[in-house]
Amino acid sequence: MTDKYIQRGDVVTWTNSTGSNVAAGSVVKMVHTLGVALVDIPNGASGSVAIEGVFEAPKVSAAVFSVGEKLIWDVSAGAFDDSAASPASGDVTGAAIAMRVGQNGETTCVVKLTPGNAAIQS
Repeated sequence: MTDKYIQRGDVVTWTNSTGSNVAAGSVVKMVHTLGVALVDIPNGASGSVAIEGVFEAPKVSAAVFSVGEKLIWDVSAGAFDDSAASPASGDVTGAAIAMRVGQNGETTCVVKLTPGNAAIQS
């Protein structure tokens, strides 16, 4: 292995500056990507956040989507919405795709994070 190798890259150390504690399993918005906290991260502390992988996450109850569909992270709802939704200011697009069909009435979904592809709505 080369001496230039640092780490795998699927987990990053993130410093929580949200003003609130972040619980393990929570979706974390990090500039141009989304991650999932792997540990509880108190405000002002640093902790491990996965930026790659497949995770169960909150879903907007009315959202309906197919496997492979690009999802929207609805910041105000704290949940993923389908691609037919109109993203509001601050919402994140392009950061995840659906790995399981999403049906009306469900409040969780299964997503694959797609790091480096996100756009923040203005």
